Amino acid sequence: MPKSSSKKPNSPVQHLFEYAVIRVVPRVEREEFINVGVILYCSGLKYLNALHRLDVEKLRALCSHTDPDELERYLQALTAICAGKTEGGPIGQLPLASRFRWLTATRSSVVQTSRVHPGFCTDASETLLRLFGQLVL
Repeated sequence: MPKSSSKKPNSPVQHLFEYAVIRVVPRVEREEFINVGVILYCSGLKYLNALHRLDVEKLRALCSHTDPDELERYLQALTAICAGKTEGGPIGQLPLASRFRWLTATRSSVVQTSRVHPGFCTDASETLLRLFGQLVL
């Protein structure tokens, strides 16, 4: 008698992914922050990407002296690093895993990330959009 497989035929392959929430912390000493984006890395799909949206009204309510244009440039730099663009500098030229680890390293600056969280997905882009909607919008 043949053994039955526990895996369903034609079921999509689940890939391990990791993500972190991008936060703006206008006054680090107060530890108040605004979620402004998500970075998602999936080794199995060779995927690294970030989405961000800076809510200027929230930012001004939390800390009126913070320059939204400057923050937007920082956030665009993160996206360039994810994409491996030359605008991402030397860090943008590293392998995907190294870029993700650099982007999510603990730092005490105005732009920070949460700790890294794992999950499983079949489509990394779709998962990034879903997390962005849940955690930022």
